[in-house]
Amino acid sequence: MIPAAFDYHRATSLDDAVRRLGELGDEAKILAGGHSLIPFMRLRLAAPTALVDLHGLAELRGVRRDGATLRIGALTRHRDLETDPVVRAALPLLATVAGHIGDPQVRNRGTIAGAVAHADPAGEYAAVCLMLDARIVTTKRELGAAGFFLGRYTTPLDPDEIITEIAFPVEPGPHAYLEFCQRLYDWALVGVAVQRTASGWRVGLVNVSDTPVRAAGVERALAAGATAAEAAERAPDGLDPIPTSRAPTAYRVHLTRVLTRRALAQAGVG
Repeated sequence: MIPAAFDYHRATSLDDAVRRLGELGDEAKILAGGHSLIPFMRLRLAAPTALVDLHGLAELRGVRRDGATLRIGALTRHRDLETDPVVRAALPLLATVAGHIGDPQVRNRGTIAGAVAHADPAGEYAAVCLMLDARIVTTKRELGAAGFFLGRYTTPLDPDEIITEIAFPVEPGPHAYLEFCQRLYDWALVGVAVQRTASGWRVGLVNVSDTPVRAAGVERALAAGATAAEAAERAPDGLDPIPTSRAPTAYRVHLTRVLTRRALAQAGVG
């Protein structure tokens, strides 16, 4: 399908983008990489009256380590995260996850903030943000990941609010990310991310609810000395995944257990 008509504005600076969004009203949308918004527009699931293109804003790109914090510019592309030496040293889980997103075309164009702001529960970054207590920094405030993902495609961002960076803790320890897709480059039916931190293991689940999920039951079991297999039995606690034509609820629950066990074992849990 062809998107509905819209006005196009190319921002010349972050201040210019904020000003234009304020002037254009609630029906204007931000265009970053476009790999979330444009498909929605083509399907007429979104029909913004105007787009404000951030593509040229170099100030929103880049990666830097700030002590114990890894700061990722909003327009940093998936491919850059996958290959950046600072990311690979400070938070290799993020580089691993970035390599699972979409196909090469998507990874070379899509941006981390675009994916996070889209808040698709099948999106990998959201689970990593939640499990590691990432901070989402905007032109107005700083938000914790635990309060950012409110529902499917729903966040607390105001219409004229722009994500400027996402701040992750530096965590170079053992980690793993596994997902199950029926076809190459499909959305994951289920994904599991694990990371050992100074305070213990963190586990995030992808596409098992309307929001990303932190598998607190698994984390508690591991803290109590459970094996990977024992802890993985707690992965579906409280979950009731929405069935789809590809995966009924019971199958996705099963995948959650299996992938959690495998990811924990891959990360070094006995």
